[in-house]
Amino acid sequence: MVFAVTRAPLKRWLMPVMAIMMVFQLAACGDKEADQRKAFIDYLQNTVMRGSSKVPTLSEDQKQKLGKYTGDYAILVTFSQNFSRATDSSLTPLNNTISQIRVPQDYLLKRDELRQASGALNMLGQQVQSARAQADSAKAALKQPDDLRVVYDKAYAKVVSDPANAIGPMIPMAASLAQDLLQVGDFLQYVGPQARFENSGIQLQTQQQVAQYNQMMSNVAAKHQELLAAQSRSAAVLN
Repeated sequence: MVFAVTRAPLKRWLMPVMAIMMVFQLAACGDKEADQRKAFIDYLQNTVMRGSSKVPTLSEDQKQKLGKYTGDYAILVTFSQNFSRATDSSLTPLNNTISQIRVPQDYLLKRDELRQASGALNMLGQQVQSARAQADSAKAALKQPDDLRVVYDKAYAKVVSDPANAIGPMIPMAASLAQDLLQVGDFLQYVGPQARFENSGIQLQTQQQVAQYNQMMSNVAAKHQELLAAQSRSAAVLN
């Protein structure tokens, strides 16, 4: 007797098995994204928000854990690095030079350093604006789940928006102070040997020179105090 072999049962079982496999695959994919998002939220809350505005780069292990969200974090890192480079090449050298002016003769001796730092400072505002525009554009293109977006927005404000806003008013203050300091050095260069530096002080020959020098010193002191006050108010944001 010959028995016919039917494939109907195989067809009936094949579809459910494939459907189950697809469900498992989708669930696995979803869990991976959820794990990466959870790891990113945790990193933002416990590392970025608790640290300085200068955010660290990721290790290879951290990149693996954050997965697709390494690109979101890269926006913060890129701005932080650009901001640091800009300030380190302009505002920081100017502050260092100012701190080295202790006696009247230093205004004369530090002119070249002041002029160089002042020139770099003229580019700082544009550099910060460009870096922020780049970061804002990249952030606007992100598509983040609501729970991540809330945390990311706070981290973005700490790393990008707040430092950019804080540095803005200080740039013209520092530039104005630098020009006044250079003016003092130029004045001392102009009077030449009529200025005598003795015992950390200065002696000038005419009353007009004394009045002019004292007025410049008054301007320098006032602007220096304004800059120090602005830096003090922004210390928590910029450090």
